[in-house]
Amino acid sequence: MQTATPVQRKAPRPRADALRNRERIVAAAREMFTEFGPDVPLDEIARRAGVGNATVYRNFPDRDALVREVVCSVMDRTSEAAEQALAESGDAFAALERFVHVAADERVSALCPMVISTFDQHHPDLVAARERIEQLIDELMDHAKAAGQLRTDVGVGDLMVTVAQLSRPPAGTGCVSADRFVHRHLQLFLDGLRAPARSVLPGTAVTMEDLRQA
Repeated sequence: MQTATPVQRKAPRPRADALRNRERIVAAAREMFTEFGPDVPLDEIARRAGVGNATVYRNFPDRDALVREVVCSVMDRTSEAAEQALAESGDAFAALERFVHVAADERVSALCPMVISTFDQHHPDLVAARERIEQLIDELMDHAKAAGQLRTDVGVGDLMVTVAQLSRPPAGTGCVSADRFVHRHLQLFLDGLRAPARSVLPGTAVTMEDLRQA
């Protein structure tokens, strides 16, 4: 007599309300991490998200898991903006400009330092999100250089470290109050990236690997 092969059952799909709760938690955490830093009480995040404490812990077993999800979601949205800019803009430098301003609005520079201070930088989710965004930025810059619009002596690291410095102070240090200056200063920086270059930069173009090793 043959033994029946067990039927493999698919894991149930999350309910729509469960997905909405998770999205609300991530959105609330993003806001509060930016305003107050990564140590904001999870109870306060639950309150802002309009969910119970148990819902937060059911979705994110610890603070590191929530911080990682927030950072990855911000990088994913920024990557989507880069992809859209590449697809829609016929002007290579305009696509780069669009990406930089969106990255500032996503508060990348306020959130990404949490990667260093709170959890494993080599987590596969984080690595995948980081590699995707770095590849897209490289593509944006290559297109602008090929079009003769972007000076050739700058690298992805130059762009990202300057955007981080200009767009937001560290999380929890009043970064929201600095919003009114952000896009003005970013545009001044972007104008300095245009080709032909008006000066010779010291050193060599900075890569993202240079930044990670600094």
